[in-house]
Amino acid sequence: MNIVRKDIDQNNAMIILQVEKNDYEEKVDKSLREYRKKANIPGFRPGMIPVNLIKKMYGKAVAAEEINKVVSDELFKYIRENKINILGEPMPNETEQKELNLESDETFEFIFDLGLAPEFEVELNKKDKVKYYQIAVSDEMIDNQIKSYTGRYGKYVQEDAVEEKDMVKGSLLEMANEKVNENGLKVNDAVLTPAYIKDEATKAKFVGAKKGDVITFNPATALVDTAEISSLLKISKDEAKNLTADFSMTIEGITRYHEAEVNQELFDKVYGEGVVTSEEDFKARIKTNIETTLAADSDYKFGIDAREALLNKYNTLTFPDAFLKRWVLATNDNLTKETLEEDYPKMIDDLKWQLIKDKIAKANDIKIENTDVEAYAQKITRAQFAQYGMVGMDDEIVENYAKDMLKKEDTLKSIIEKVAEEKVFEHVKNAVKLDTKEVSVEEFNKMFEN
Repeated sequence: MNIVRKDIDQNNAMIILQVEKNDYEEKVDKSLREYRKKANIPGFRPGMIPVNLIKKMYGKAVAAEEINKVVSDELFKYIRENKINILGEPMPNETEQKELNLESDETFEFIFDLGLAPEFEVELNKKDKVKYYQIAVSDEMIDNQIKSYTGRYGKYVQEDAVEEKDMVKGSLLEMANEKVNENGLKVNDAVLTPAYIKDEATKAKFVGAKKGDVITFNPATALVDTAEISSLLKISKDEAKNLTADFSMTIEGITRYHEAEVNQELFDKVYGEGVVTSEEDFKARIKTNIETTLAADSDYKFGIDAREALLNKYNTLTFPDAFLKRWVLATNDNLTKETLEEDYPKMIDDLKWQLIKDKIAKANDIKIENTDVEAYAQKITRAQFAQYGMVGMDDEIVENYAKDMLKKEDTLKSIIEKVAEEKVFEHVKNAVKLDTKEVSVEEFNKMFEN
């Protein structure tokens, strides 16, 4: 087989493969013998069908299949051995490819178009400047986190007098003519909260009431919402719509939620027994946790800015646009030419960024180890737990959760890509000059507003 590369320009090339009979003849004969063994033709015993008949019936299709296999294998072998950095996949040439005749020809010529990646090297130094926004931790942020903990680790206590946010429990009896309607609704263990009562006069009846007091009110006036009336009286929404009667409620219980005090008990619940022993240490630990979270946000913004800076630095890179558009349309059935034209600039930016990342990783021998992937999965796990206030989780719990996460193929692939990108960004951060600026969290968040 003869293979020739013909460069069109710096972004496009052609590969011409000339396939001779001896390149595929043996493979075709072997396949026909296999067909002969398996073919079932009336009048012939299995395996005893004449070779000429097999060739007549299957020869053309088998030859086409084997020639295509040879061409594909040799084409990609040539690309691999010659280290040709292609974009997309080779595409059959549409202008110079001659029609093939399997009936008469024994030598065939195949022509493929290649899209070539631009040749460049990524060079970074302190002349390259990228912004880095360091988010300041305010006292308000620390206080808000403490309030979150005191709220989360509080407890319910039975009280003697009702306050607006208390849960009031009691028995409800339907009234008629200011007396209990013996045939009316009776609801045990009804629960309501004065804060949710819409009618201020009714709310005032409950606030300050004591256990054992009897309060008469109209649910339709007090609550207004049909779903809330239905829930309180344990009736259907249709029944609640038509309800107009007053009810009396005998208060049997008053439950109030008390936030936890900032003391050793709270410290132990948040960080584990004995880990934190003073309010000062508690605040310092909270500040460190917030800084860790904010640093991740700062790094995320740095990644956006670094990507933009590098895309701008290498904005003169050229690509085989016509080839790429043709390849994308051929491999995406649902994509139209109009949509492709609209999305193409972003596609090129993504492609350029991938090439830049690959160059940085290769030039600096950046590798992804299993320990890197496991550590990143654990970082994600701890962040997820932290969202629900579960900080200081036992290492074994985090590790097991992370291992389960990595069993999902899509998740594993995504994490590997994230780890690779993180390592590239870490290298960029160390290589360039950081234009560091301290900002408040409000100022930082405004950067993401459209």
